[in-house]
Parts: sequence; C-alpha cells; structure tokens
Amino acid sequence: MSTRYSALLLTAGALAIGVALPAAADDQMKLATDKGCTACHAVDKKMIGPAYKDVAKKYKGDAKAPEMLAQKVVKGGQGVWGAIPMPPNKVTDEEAKKLVAWVLSL
Repeated sequence: MSTRYSALLLTAGALAIGVALPAAADDQMKLATDKGCTACHAVDKKMIGPAYKDVAKKYKGDAKAPEMLAQKVVKGGQGVWGAIPMPPNKVTDEEAKKLVAWVLSL
C-alpha cells in the first residue's frame, strides 16, 4: 500500500469519525429528551438533578460506575446529589446503558 493511499485512508477515517461522533451524541441527547431525562437534567448546568458533566466528573475512572448508574436510571435513586430523589425511569436496560455511557463520556 502506498504512503499516499494510507494517508488518504487515515484522513477519510478521521473525517468519518468526526462526523459520526456528533451524530451519536445527537442520538443520545434525543434519547435523553424522549425518555424525559432532560426535564430534570442538562448537559452543563444543575437543574433539579445534577448536570451530566458533573456526573461524568464525579465518576471519572470508576469502573463500577456504568453499571451502577444504569441501575439507578432504571430503578431510581436518592441521596448522592441531595435530598430530591430520582424516580425510576421507563427505559430498557439497554437504553439506560447507552444514556449512562454518553453521560460519562462528557
């Protein structure tokens, strides 16, 4: 394979990733909106619940966080971010995992 061809492939791959990542983030934000998450949460500011970026910061590097947070999304939780509880949400386990992965990526 020529160097020029390799460079072209790398450039095309980088562009594809650059286009795909924002689309994936848009998809996850749409899921969060459709499931009612944005009634209490925003990406970068505290509302009733914590900002998604604050959640990502708090759990950065915690290998147990994705599963634990996905369960909280499904079952609800209380006490970590204050007295107001997060109610159980009408999401599948798969949707909860997708949402949590997105939040933790912020």
